[in-house]
Amino acid sequence: MDAGRRSDPAAGKPRTTVERTSERELVVARAVDGPARIVFEAWSKPELFQRWWAPKSCGVSLISFEAEVRTGGTYRLLMGHPSSQQPMAFFGRYLEVTPPSRLVWTNDEGGEGGAITTVIFEEKDGATGVVVHERYPSEEALDDAIACGSTSGWGEQFEQLDDLVVTLNAKV
Repeated sequence: MDAGRRSDPAAGKPRTTVERTSERELVVARAVDGPARIVFEAWSKPELFQRWWAPKSCGVSLISFEAEVRTGGTYRLLMGHPSSQQPMAFFGRYLEVTPPSRLVWTNDEGGEGGAITTVIFEEKDGATGVVVHERYPSEEALDDAIACGSTSGWGEQFEQLDDLVVTLNAKV
């Protein structure tokens, strides 16, 4: 999906918006059908995160996710793809963890000056608005992320998140 476009919603599903808001920032937003507490848990508990993060249609698998989700904690994702013999590692540290309203982390796999991701959770009427701000170190870095497709899975990821949250919420 190109930045600045909406994902195609499935029948009755909310839309995910992906918009380039400046030379260096991409903003993704969606209303998720469930309380902020459960949506935040889906982002911060490794066993839940692994169930929705990798877009299924991309053929990417989330091999492992290790995280100490606290301010100053670290994370490491290991992802695989059939076209790659070696798994891809993504890692960084949490700059801010404020349950159930905010997560901020670094993306350090590209070396110094990687993107910083901020996720804001705001509950209203039983649903949670989730807004992801990805701030890249340069215009070129964001251009490259869009060109290689690394920003294209948000719609599908959020559909998978929404499905998980509905399931978790039904169990409560």
